[in-house]
Amino acid sequence: MRLIRLMWIVLAGLSFSIGVLGIFLPLLPTTVFMLMAVYCASKGSPRFEAWIRSRHYVGPLLVTWEQERAISRRGKLAAVSTIALSALITGWSLGPGWSRWGVIALLALIALWLATRPEPSSSP
Repeated sequence: MRLIRLMWIVLAGLSFSIGVLGIFLPLLPTTVFMLMAVYCASKGSPRFEAWIRSRHYVGPLLVTWEQERAISRRGKLAAVSTIALSALITGWSLGPGWSRWGVIALLALIALWLATRPEPSSSP
């Protein structure tokens, strides 16, 4: 039981670390990793979960997503812009063929999904 709890804490720490990197690196999705970190921390350490939620740079985003399934306009703009840049880089760097268009199509679908999420009733 102790080993499983430790595993959840390690996964939470790893997810949180990758999420923090995502704040600065455009190709890493911050919110997804923070949601994973909160989930894993809730299984292994409620204190760590509370600490993650208390961070000013991620806490409000998590609460908004959990309560309303909403993404702020600023967050959508940043995410969709980053995805568009990634699609351009992919289109430029991958050779001709179906893999290039498959990746670009997947990125476009993700951007469309993000863009169609509602905005929070009160922006954080």
